[in-house]
Amino acid sequence: MQKSLSVYDSDGSTFVPLVVIELVSETKEEAIAWLLNRVRDKQQDGGAELLVEQLTPGAQGTEKDNPNVYVVGASWQRLLYGAEDVGFFKEFNDGSMRGFTYANKHNFKEFQGDGDGFLSMAECQYIIKHELDNLRAKDEAHVPGYPKMKLYPGKSVIRRMQSKGILVQVFPLHEKEELKRLSFSWFKKIKLSFQPLDDIRHYFGEGMALYFGFLEYFTLALIPMALIGIPYYLFDWEDYDKFTVFAGFNLVWCTVILELWKRLSASLAYGWGTLSRKKAFEEPRPGFHGVLGVNPVTGRAEPLYSNAKRQLRIYLVSVPFVLLCLYLSLYVMMIYFDMEGWALMIHDEEPTLWTGLLLFIPSIIYAVVIEIMNLIYRYAAEFLTGWENHRLESTFQNHLVLKVLVFNFFNCFASLFYIAFVMQDMVLLRQSLATLLITSQILNQIMEAFLPYWLQRRRNKKAHKRMIKTMEDKELPLSEQVKLEADMSTYLGTFDDYLELFLLFGYVSLFSCVYPLAAVLVVLNNVTEVYSDAFKMCKVFKRPFSEPAANIGVWQLAFEAMSVIAVVTNCALIGMSPQVKSYFPESETQLIMWVVGFEHFLLASKFILTFVIPDVPKHIQIKLSRLEFESLEALKKRKMLEASGIPKTDK
Repeated sequence: MQKSLSVYDSDGSTFVPLVVIELVSETKEEAIAWLLNRVRDKQQDGGAELLVEQLTPGAQGTEKDNPNVYVVGASWQRLLYGAEDVGFFKEFNDGSMRGFTYANKHNFKEFQGDGDGFLSMAECQYIIKHELDNLRAKDEAHVPGYPKMKLYPGKSVIRRMQSKGILVQVFPLHEKEELKRLSFSWFKKIKLSFQPLDDIRHYFGEGMALYFGFLEYFTLALIPMALIGIPYYLFDWEDYDKFTVFAGFNLVWCTVILELWKRLSASLAYGWGTLSRKKAFEEPRPGFHGVLGVNPVTGRAEPLYSNAKRQLRIYLVSVPFVLLCLYLSLYVMMIYFDMEGWALMIHDEEPTLWTGLLLFIPSIIYAVVIEIMNLIYRYAAEFLTGWENHRLESTFQNHLVLKVLVFNFFNCFASLFYIAFVMQDMVLLRQSLATLLITSQILNQIMEAFLPYWLQRRRNKKAHKRMIKTMEDKELPLSEQVKLEADMSTYLGTFDDYLELFLLFGYVSLFSCVYPLAAVLVVLNNVTEVYSDAFKMCKVFKRPFSEPAANIGVWQLAFEAMSVIAVVTNCALIGMSPQVKSYFPESETQLIMWVVGFEHFLLASKFILTFVIPDVPKHIQIKLSRLEFESLEALKKRKMLEASGIPKTDK
């Protein structure tokens, strides 16, 4: 950790600053004093028992600097108790992964001395965030100094102050030396090797590491399809009869890679100690509101909201809104086809080089419009999902993902389905797929990497002209480091990154048999995506809080749903092939029945394959079963000792 950046708490304790709390500059003194006391108070008194101190302005501080910035840390003993509270799993001396307990700390493999270094900085910051989030009101009726800012027993103090705009932000600090090492091994040197997933996990947490692990796995899994697609593209450009073999390979590929990813993610999560970690009881999300009542599970006072009202909002407002957006998307698609017809008519009347280029203009414009519509809809979907007033963050995310996926799928792929199965124009399908894929990749790279980097550089030049030159080479004072990081953009999570991969997976699995170079383009995009995403995580955004994760969550279901749709799509494309139609020259009904039967056979095979390939490797299943058996045996032994009256002794 950053030992050189240690600060002193008001009681004289030295601590390493891990998290920054920023309040608005005009926050009333009584509210600040109350919050800091609650952060410092003992746990038995309802406090977080953390160390906190006001950030002193550096030599280059100005009157415009916000004085209400505080750094938070904790003693090692407090962090170790916190690791037990949040349920971290660590490697035991026998090589198994077990839930960490303070009483048994010396039996864990990497625990030495007083435990300094046993927890990563990301884990320490997660513990502090957990303790701050669980800082709850006791008997206060309101935040001191703010009579209108009501509180009730059990209400999260931090969330209330955030929602009312008093608390500007809470963010974890970067660890400069470790970030330099990670940057060098991750993206600063071009090399043909795997990403340092363990280092990414150590610095950013399991959720981020699993995203980059999936991005790397998806890229490697595309290589066989890309290698097969290149000769198809070179030698069978106009021979669409041959794509039946490629479509068949596509069907097997998209099923197998998703099942093998489950096994790989389980292996990664077990090694990181999150596979067996029990999910904590979910607290209400910050934006949840309602009439004050009592939670029947926790017994704490919290807002209650009628589920019937929520369902009415979903089915009478949200669903019609989504359908309206789908209709608008369909309307824009028909305008695109009108533009395609206009460009084709001009080219047919007087074919020249310029009219040939004109044929690609409608597809490029449509691809840009699709990206803009996706972006606008994303904000609308977030507003609607928040308005539905879901109690839990997980429920909120599931509803948001469903809304966004439905619209993005329809908006991006509806035109391709129309061209393939209504117009049955394979030349136009290939052209549209290529244009949509290339244009979306270029726009994503600009929006995700170059634009944030440019904005950050511009902001730095305006705010810290004298600091920029020393930023890369010399260690900044703590006050300047906090100032720089506070002005950085906030990373909003992996949602958009997974969404981009989901759409690319759709382009490859649904129609790549018509345009075999799709896999090649996605591989090239993903390689640059690794470097651009790594760059923005290390240089552009604030450090996000780590999030323990055992898998990629709801996105696994989304990719599996796409693979099922891919079976239907590819079977239909195979049925449209002249080569297949030649086997049924007299009866189109027999052809349809054959295609439907083949599709059902493939779907059945897919689900059998899903069942046959276990999600968790056998050796990990054995370790988990052994650990569960030992836990049950220990519980039995403890109950027997308690029943016999023999006092229990801790080893």
